[in-house]
Amino acid sequence: MTQKNEACINDLLNMSDPSDTNNCQSEVSQCYTGCNILVTGGSGFLGILLIERLLRQVYDKLKKEQPDFISKVVMIEADMGEADFGISPENRKRLLDTNIIFHLAAAVLFNRTIQFMVNVNAFVYVSTAYSYCMHKAIDEKYYTPPLETDKILTLLNVLDDKTLEKITPILIGEWPNTYVYTKAIAEDTVRQYSVGLPACIVRPSIVIATAKDPIAGWINNVYGATGILVGAAMGFLRCLHCVSENKADIIPADYVIANIIVAAWDTAKRKNTLLSIDNTDPNISETKRVPIYNYVSSTQNPVTWKTFMYLIEKHGLNIPPLNAIWYYMLLLIRYRFVYEICTIFLHTIPGAIFDILAVLTGRRPILLKSYKKLHTFNGVISYFATREWQFRNDSVVKLWNCLNPIDREIFNFNIQDLSWDEYIKNMIFGLRMYMVKESIDNLEEAHVRYKK
Repeated sequence: MTQKNEACINDLLNMSDPSDTNNCQSEVSQCYTGCNILVTGGSGFLGILLIERLLRQVYDKLKKEQPDFISKVVMIEADMGEADFGISPENRKRLLDTNIIFHLAAAVLFNRTIQFMVNVNAFVYVSTAYSYCMHKAIDEKYYTPPLETDKILTLLNVLDDKTLEKITPILIGEWPNTYVYTKAIAEDTVRQYSVGLPACIVRPSIVIATAKDPIAGWINNVYGATGILVGAAMGFLRCLHCVSENKADIIPADYVIANIIVAAWDTAKRKNTLLSIDNTDPNISETKRVPIYNYVSSTQNPVTWKTFMYLIEKHGLNIPPLNAIWYYMLLLIRYRFVYEICTIFLHTIPGAIFDILAVLTGRRPILLKSYKKLHTFNGVISYFATREWQFRNDSVVKLWNCLNPIDREIFNFNIQDLSWDEYIKNMIFGLRMYMVKESIDNLEEAHVRYKK
């Protein structure tokens, strides 16, 4: 990992021309030449990776010709809870010349903001593969939203937060949480308000650590599957409500970023064709005008939760964290009532014992409180770990087939070629370094402590 980190840093500082593959040029990179790009949600996990990837690979020539290229990166202050994002008149004017928009922020009000951007070549909305998770089979198409955009905005304007919180369970209905619920509404917003705008939607599944770009195993959050892995590695999480035979539709974050960048390129390339499609013709599919990409792993390179957790254990035991509170053990439990019983004996009772000992020795008790949060988190995860979906990803495959050899090398999102064994090994290193904050230098000490 140390060598890979050093190689990445050297690459970022390297001002030489990129290597040439059979004299083939990157069509994707050329598409971004001279473009002004807006990234919403730039401080989030995917936003950080997207900006880094654009600067490192798409703007390699800019880095060489203009060493002060970083001055071209401008922070725009905005409030996603306000109309027009609360953008100041000065920044609003700055955005007039935006050519490509990557909308990664969790907001549905973007429809009002993009209407004054007249030079947009591509608008990419990043949704989730689970936006319509109540369907067992999910195609790359539009589904009936739970609520129309205008209606949800009216509710947000007329109801106070307390009232909204009370009616939320009624509003979301069969959707498991507000995240996928609002993503479903936002997709319909794109469909409804993208007339006259070259747009597409990318639906990634469960996004976890990077495979290799910019660094193997990099991640900066414990959401979703990552939280399970960190909790289990620390000896904190001992059981999970999960059907082990089901497919774990996980996807490396850098593959998602490559797919997003290429989707924007394809949208911009086909701008005139997309805009010429008659949106009032009922015989023409709406996805012909605004394509949808289900970016998932289960269709081309499936891995079950059982195999995923086996590989985690296989590599994790070779790289244990020094500060683990207990030995690794993670039971994948199919039945809810069995899981509830196991949490009592494996979480609650040990947590109570640890907290009592903490009080007796003058320390602050924290485990029971932490387990309460963990069980709430597990309740969210279990919905996806106990169900399985059949996805279609024909548009993703078609998009990959459009790329020339150099673009396939630079913007690799072909999940079929990913080795889960190698990927998970690197991910374990990454979790140890970036989330647990432990250097590889103390690995020998961690092995000694773990064997005691």
